[in-house]
Amino acid sequence: MNTKIILASKSPRRQELMEMLPWAFEIEALDVDEQMDENRSVDENLMVLAHRKAIEIAHKYPDAIVIGGDTIVLADGRILGKPENLDDAKAMLRTISKEPHHVYTGICILCENRKLDIRFVEKTEVVMTPLTEQEIESYIADGEPFGKAGAYAIQGTGGVFVEKINGDFFNVVGLPVNRLYRELKKIL
Repeated sequence: MNTKIILASKSPRRQELMEMLPWAFEIEALDVDEQMDENRSVDENLMVLAHRKAIEIAHKYPDAIVIGGDTIVLADGRILGKPENLDDAKAMLRTISKEPHHVYTGICILCENRKLDIRFVEKTEVVMTPLTEQEIESYIADGEPFGKAGAYAIQGTGGVFVEKINGDFFNVVGLPVNRLYRELKKIL
């Protein structure tokens, strides 16, 4: 295969997950405005953000397949981003351990010269064991919740709190590997 694949992401987790796929890829990412439009649905916002992450790279490499992605956690009717501080992390962990939450990842696959613009959103439901205050304190002291949407990492220590998931496990980590594989297989 001669087609260059570029992952437009700075996320080390997305990069690791891309390595599961059978195709070589490069990484090139730009900082983009990740502000969501409150007049759009979660799915629409995620596809727009994934597109923003991919479009400039696609302009730069018009023959390449460029993949952009964005992941959010939705719980109790609100989006949980990365915790801003200790109290924010505690509040997020309390919220996600009370009831199931959903992890959404929007993906955009672009190739200018082939006129490709494929966008989709993958959704995974996560059920956690109810956490005690002591468990929350201990997990936060570990430092893992910071820099993670929803204040936990399913692939890390936070995974011990996950009772079950409905959907793609890797989507919760940050990249819906199976769906991405199927979409790329169609075009490569």
